[in-house]
Amino acid sequence: MAIVAIGQLCSTASMSHNLALCQTLVKKAVDAGAKALFLPEATDYIASSPQESASLAQPMDTSPFVLGLRRAAKENTLAINVGIHVPSGNGRLVNRSCWISEKGDIEAFYDKLHLFDYGVLRESNSVEGGKVIAPPVNTVVGRVGLMICFDLRFPEMGIALKRQNAQVITYPSAFTVLTGQAHWETLLRARAIETQTYVIASAQVGAHNEKRTSYGHSMIVDPWGKVLLNLTGGGSEAEIGLVDIDLDYQQEIKNNMPLLRRTDIYPQV
Repeated sequence: MAIVAIGQLCSTASMSHNLALCQTLVKKAVDAGAKALFLPEATDYIASSPQESASLAQPMDTSPFVLGLRRAAKENTLAINVGIHVPSGNGRLVNRSCWISEKGDIEAFYDKLHLFDYGVLRESNSVEGGKVIAPPVNTVVGRVGLMICFDLRFPEMGIALKRQNAQVITYPSAFTVLTGQAHWETLLRARAIETQTYVIASAQVGAHNEKRTSYGHSMIVDPWGKVLLNLTGGGSEAEIGLVDIDLDYQQEIKNNMPLLRRTDIYPQV
């Protein structure tokens, strides 16, 4: 078994402020004996307009925010999963989830496929959708499949990662309060049950600016669909929660209830 930490915070448009919050969470995770820290979508910043967001985005290899987390990972021997923004090269952004190893190396990343368009929030106005489902990455806490927020509504992605023997699936998120209250826990539990994996969903929480508030409730669900952790803090302070990831239990669930897909009848995802 391995202890994982899930972080919950309220990112602003100040990357230095957000990095300081993350460094606090790193210390809390290390002090608790965690092997990996999972941080939310858009941890580097949440801006008040697409124009401000575009002005803040920096390449992954040179971003002071990413470099700061890589140093923290290496100095503390702690793997970190974090959501960031990256310029796409055509005037738009990509919404990216990075896996930083305990040695401080970026071992994998995934660009969000499904963009959140609901009401006045139109992610597709400024963000370019990803092109591939990244294969699971081998980590200190198992084979981790990377997804982001709105991807949660598309079970095909989780099934594709299960087929590649993912043991943990991540959904770093910034759910709105309305959609969070309606669907957050239900969707997370469904994805865990159908993939028979641990689902780790770190979340933004609280008011980022006058236009944007996030639901919070960072959650970890086990392969049987049981909610192991639900952070209910309101966002005044960055916080972590801790869970033991038991890969033997995950394999037991798969062995006891094999989900044998009839791909002779319907297409394989």
